[in-house]
Amino acid sequence: MLKQEIHQVIVGQDEVIEQLLITFMAGGHALLEGVPGLAKTLMIRSLADAIALSFRRIQFTPDLMPSDIIGTEILEEDHATGKRFFKFNKGAIFANIVLADEINRTPPKTQAALLEAMQEFEVTYAGQTYPLDRPFFILATQNPIEQAGTFPLPEAQLDRFLLHISIGYPKEADEFDILRNTTGSVKAVIKPVLNGEEIIKIQRLVRDVFVNDDLITYVGLLIRATRPETTVFPYIKEWVRWGAGPRAGQAIILTAKAFALLQGRFSVTLADIEKVAYPVLRHRILMNFKAEAENVTANQVTEHLLNKIDRKAIRQGS
Repeated sequence: MLKQEIHQVIVGQDEVIEQLLITFMAGGHALLEGVPGLAKTLMIRSLADAIALSFRRIQFTPDLMPSDIIGTEILEEDHATGKRFFKFNKGAIFANIVLADEINRTPPKTQAALLEAMQEFEVTYAGQTYPLDRPFFILATQNPIEQAGTFPLPEAQLDRFLLHISIGYPKEADEFDILRNTTGSVKAVIKPVLNGEEIIKIQRLVRDVFVNDDLITYVGLLIRATRPETTVFPYIKEWVRWGAGPRAGQAIILTAKAFALLQGRFSVTLADIEKVAYPVLRHRILMNFKAEAENVTANQVTEHLLNKIDRKAIRQGS
């Protein structure tokens, strides 16, 4: 039902929308990357419109300050006593769904303002901690880092995004529908079909999806194989500078559970893990200079490992 509402505005991009739904079901944050004009912002707005939650959009620019995101203290006066006091004025991050639009257009100092909120679901200012409403999602968009006026996101922040969703150009038939549907006078209206309580229930249900120990072992082998220090594959030692950390393994299992539930199943299979491995590892494997020079990508590393790691001992979920 949620997917149908989004498709009233967004043509095609089924896999991207599916990965956004996985992000919501797993209770994480997502980073969407693609060249300008691929409806990244519209897709997130459409998703927010289909869910009865508060929504705020932050346009990241080179002059954006951390206080523009978190908030700041303002001096107020008690008219009854005449005393002055500081009051914290909450920033745009105090919403259930926050769109961080073109996040890599601002320097790392401002990007880092999101770190505590993404991990701890709270904000600290002047020694005071302010909890964020739940559910809480940050959905960020970025242009390819090769484009002018962009700043690479710090690795610590990238790791806090559950999925890195890559958006490509639409198919020919979809592009025809886009040109036809978006140049007329009729505009689709999206209605909310979910609320916050229902999303929290879904997130709890996701964690109850079964995954057997053999598949958990497989995920551990996959994550350790991405690290040059612990891998047995020369391919990784040749191209990878830093491998994925334990958070990547947690993300693979959790998103595989969400994907299984999205398919109407209550147990995880190897195919589920392979499906989510790419968007989970895409931003967590740091390629070395040689790989960048030869255009070897993290996706290729993931594909190599999925093909090479022995699967014979793995029992499928039941």
